[in-house]
Amino acid sequence: MLHRIGVISDTHIPKFLHIPDAVWQHFEGVELIIHAGDLSTLSVISELETVAPVVAVQGNIEQEDVALALPIKREIQVGGVRIGIVHILGDARYYARTARQEFPDARAIVFGHSHNPYNEEHGGQLLFNPGSANDRRRQPTCSIGILTINDEEQTVRGEIIPIDH
Repeated sequence: MLHRIGVISDTHIPKFLHIPDAVWQHFEGVELIIHAGDLSTLSVISELETVAPVVAVQGNIEQEDVALALPIKREIQVGGVRIGIVHILGDARYYARTARQEFPDARAIVFGHSHNPYNEEHGGQLLFNPGSANDRRRQPTCSIGILTINDEEQTVRGEIIPIDH
């Protein structure tokens, strides 16, 4: 079985007024959405839930209700793949080490914070940051991501999707 998971991070609502229109198009048909933090307001979850169930963690810039409602990190299972989710994975030079320490049994780690897309395998773990949906900072565009899990092949693949604002 194939599983398509939408991945989004750093939406920073209401600093940015809304989730970009491109998100709805690219997330059509996903079975789950992972939000890797810095939602800023819980309404982001209810908006995304109009497409698919949402699993989220808190980021470092959240309103109090978000910080009270969401964990700092979590681990989920989709098909045969364990996925660790955290907002901050630390310094990019140490992503692989930090991921292994925080989520030793996870096949994929989803994170955000830097606004820099990242999609690389390290020692059997896929480290995946979709970038920011609303704040491109030093990137050419904003971006989101898709994880595709293939149960038959026992693989997980990440795709970074640049989006216009």
